[in-house]
Amino acid sequence: MYVVLAIYLLSPIVIMYCFEKWTTFRKLGTVVSAYIIGIVMALTGLVDFSADAEVAASFTKIQSTIMSIAVPLAIPLMLFNCDFKLWTKALPKTLFSLIGGIVGVLTALVTGYFIFRNQGIPEFEKVVAIMTGIYTGGTMNFNAIGASLGVTPTTMAVVLAFEMVLTTPYIFFIIGGGFKVFRKILPYADDLSTKFRQADSEQLTKDIEDYKSLMQKKNWPGMFIAFCLSVLFLAIGAGLALLITGKLNELVVILTITTLSIIASFFKKIRELPHTFEMGMVLILLFSVIVASLFDIHSVNMSSIMIGAFVLYVIVVGALIHLLFCRISKCSGDLFTVSQVALLCSPPFVPPVIGAMGNKKVLLSGLVIGLIGYAIGNYLGVIIYAILS
Repeated sequence: MYVVLAIYLLSPIVIMYCFEKWTTFRKLGTVVSAYIIGIVMALTGLVDFSADAEVAASFTKIQSTIMSIAVPLAIPLMLFNCDFKLWTKALPKTLFSLIGGIVGVLTALVTGYFIFRNQGIPEFEKVVAIMTGIYTGGTMNFNAIGASLGVTPTTMAVVLAFEMVLTTPYIFFIIGGGFKVFRKILPYADDLSTKFRQADSEQLTKDIEDYKSLMQKKNWPGMFIAFCLSVLFLAIGAGLALLITGKLNELVVILTITTLSIIASFFKKIRELPHTFEMGMVLILLFSVIVASLFDIHSVNMSSIMIGAFVLYVIVVGALIHLLFCRISKCSGDLFTVSQVALLCSPPFVPPVIGAMGNKKVLLSGLVIGLIGYAIGNYLGVIIYAILS
């Protein structure tokens, strides 16, 4: 058991080291790497302690404790550095593309729910909710909604496995030249304005997933303050949950923390605390490894295959609706591309796509869309779940 716990705790460090050292790992992504490690642990039986009931119960309790704390602490840390005031500098077509992307995803999810709801998919309303989170804000929202709604680790692992298998080729298609197809479908000029400042986008991208800076002592005091604020927000969320529901309702806790974190990000001194995003990512990676390690290969059946079909439906239909929306509002092909990447994958994936396209004019737009997705993903996921259930 102690060996497995050591692997859990060391995995984020190993992933970050590999991310900094090798380009292959940067392309693969830190979260994908975390899930691969967890699934390998599950498939090899490393986390199977069923032979000893006492050890199994103790280990399950430790896993549950870490998972219940990691995401609530990660949310503020990842949101503190987000400058949501940048949306006021976003150009009109950026907002059109954002709206089109969200409308596309929500339409695909809701229609897909009615198409697939009789196919035996377990926890289907919750599956729709966590997919709302991942396709509007990324893995952080996916994990947060999953934790708040009590989605089983196996369901989360299956959904994310299909999401990675189906989304990754789409992103590779875009980077490999697919953006040229979108340029032909949307042959419009990029929307420019005096409000656009290249410095804004450069400031946002220069420190994205800069893990080596976590070890610099000069950053530790600010990082400690950020961690203390995160703990404080968790305490407030827990207290509010007890006051409203009489128990530690994770849904109330997550939404409270998200709201407080967004408010805090508007204060410059908090927003400039060093590398809080990376600190949050460490916790997300830890959570991801544990969740993936709980994957049960015996749970892969026809209902799991239907989850894959549902994910494929959402990606295709959501992209087509978004494309139509951009065509009507005359958004450029490059703006559509970065919007898709920002919503489907999260802001850290935007700069590599920008590099492939060679068009920095839409960098700020892509990052703004991704940040807004971070902010609203949890709320949208909860609302969708409430409506469907």
